[in-house]
Amino acid sequence: MESASPLSQVAPEVEVLAKARRRFFTAEYKRQVLREADRCTRPGEIAALLRREGLYSSHLTVWRRAVALGLAPKKRGPVPTRPDPKDKRIGELERELRRDATRRARRGARGSPKKSCGAPGDRTRRERRAARHERQEELMQLIEEVGPRLGVGPTCSALGLPRATYYRRRRPSPSRPRPTPPRALPKTERLVVLATLHEDRFVDLAPAEVCAMLLDEGRYLCSERTMYRILEENQEVRERRDQLRHPAYAAPQLLATRPNQVWSWDITKLLGPAKWAYFYPYVLLDIFSRYVVGWMVASEESATLARQLIAESCMRQGITEGALTIHADRGPPMISKNLALLLADLGVCKSHSRPHVSNDNPFSEALFKTLKYRPEFPENFGAIQDARACCADLFHWYNHEHRHAGIALLTPHAVHHGQAAQLVANRAVVLASAYEAHPERFPRGLPSPPALPPAVWINKPKEVDPRVEELQ
Repeated sequence: MESASPLSQVAPEVEVLAKARRRFFTAEYKRQVLREADRCTRPGEIAALLRREGLYSSHLTVWRRAVALGLAPKKRGPVPTRPDPKDKRIGELERELRRDATRRARRGARGSPKKSCGAPGDRTRRERRAARHERQEELMQLIEEVGPRLGVGPTCSALGLPRATYYRRRRPSPSRPRPTPPRALPKTERLVVLATLHEDRFVDLAPAEVCAMLLDEGRYLCSERTMYRILEENQEVRERRDQLRHPAYAAPQLLATRPNQVWSWDITKLLGPAKWAYFYPYVLLDIFSRYVVGWMVASEESATLARQLIAESCMRQGITEGALTIHADRGPPMISKNLALLLADLGVCKSHSRPHVSNDNPFSEALFKTLKYRPEFPENFGAIQDARACCADLFHWYNHEHRHAGIALLTPHAVHHGQAAQLVANRAVVLASAYEAHPERFPRGLPSPPALPPAVWINKPKEVDPRVEELQ
């Protein structure tokens, strides 16, 4: 019997996932592409070359300029910089903070457990139990209405309620009052405890401190937990500390069925000529047409500049009172009182994203990504004039030349100025002519161009009101 080959006994190699990397063009590759582009004389050959190589025409322009200046391969690796003494000191302080946090965590693990403090206004255990019971009652009523038609089991599974709970709750159970525990304090002693807690010296103290002070005086009335029970019976357990209370933020839900109904605006950063130097583009975007209705580039984030930009954009677009909603995140210029007063004067409603939720302002974020991923977008700008010139070209391209996938591959300018219906109709005529000429090329029948979406949402609800659907 032949022995197995050593190679057959080797365990299969573990698959290593490739890391995401950016494209890297060598100097020789750039020269080769430029030579091929120079040999292209017939119409369409350069376009075919660029599509085949996955390049833009701006690549050729930049590479030709680099060849004229003397194209040389760049050295790989990080750029050598002189160490800054401040960076060294910052690193030492960060390491010291981490060591202190580790020591505190170890001391906390060895010591007594920490007291859990809830925010003022938090529901008690009894209130949470009552809310859960009320929710189950609503589900029970729904199952009783729908169950006979769809089946109790599938209905319970769809609503997330155990079937056993449904049948158990349907059985009538005798309502018996909870018996008084044999160790419970009599009513007279409970009144004494309540009167003690109401004394002037104990009025601002917690039951734990009251128990400790009474023990130091040689008295024992009851346990700390019993004091809390007596106070709860008299509705005297409330949060009294001036503790920060965070409100419950609802997700903004905005609907746009026409241009100049909902605008989204934001501020991004552009790298400047030196470290920690930035330029700030302010951009106003109509979410229905994706049209940039106003923009500016400044050297700082300022509510005064934002106020000026919004006022001029509303005047240029002819916004009437009560017709527009402007949505933004919660940056300092967006929530400033100066801007809020302007919007109130113009009759413009304002809307804000939830804190730390970037998905509530998706249209502005998508716009910034589209512009910053353009091949002609530089890594940094030498001056604010360069940033303004670059943004002027990019916004003109975005409004008048860019075919946006979210608006049926039309330009934002066409949608914003009411030309979308005519363009879609013209596309349908062209497709119909192509179908009549060669129907065999369209196995699924007469093709139709993509239609313009009738409505655009920010955080579309799962269940839309029928009256809103009629508007769409």
